[in-house]
Amino acid sequence: MIQVTFPQPAFRIKEDEGKELIFDEIRKQWVRLTPEEWVRQNLLQYLIQTKKYPAAFIGVEKEISLAELKKRFDVLIYDSNHQPWMMIECKAMDVELSEKVLEQIVRYNMSVPVPYLVISNGSYTYAWVKKENRLISITDLPEFE
Repeated sequence: MIQVTFPQPAFRIKEDEGKELIFDEIRKQWVRLTPEEWVRQNLLQYLIQTKKYPAAFIGVEKEISLAELKKRFDVLIYDSNHQPWMMIECKAMDVELSEKVLEQIVRYNMSVPVPYLVISNGSYTYAWVKKENRLISITDLPEFE
């Protein structure tokens, strides 16, 4: 497990038609503040503020194709050569990070190959590096390449 300490957030939150919205600095738009979105936004701030990953190299909720299915990954980090480098799947804090969650990100990785896979529910974060077609658990997120 990776110890993630979220930085003090400076989120912009508003209410619209009875729903809470949060401004996503990466997507440059207001999005519904769901429990999963709360985890995603805090994790994004950790990546940018603490790990110093450049915001310009982060994609959020982009559509990918899995056979005939259309799915959306949560976060994709590109390396300095603009190649997919790390994929992150976020879940709400009350969702257990089970084998099913790992299988989900592994399926997404078939469509968008990356060397690093991460799953997080805000309370727990796990990461792996792919080497020789195996997933090897790591205890810290890598420095940005």
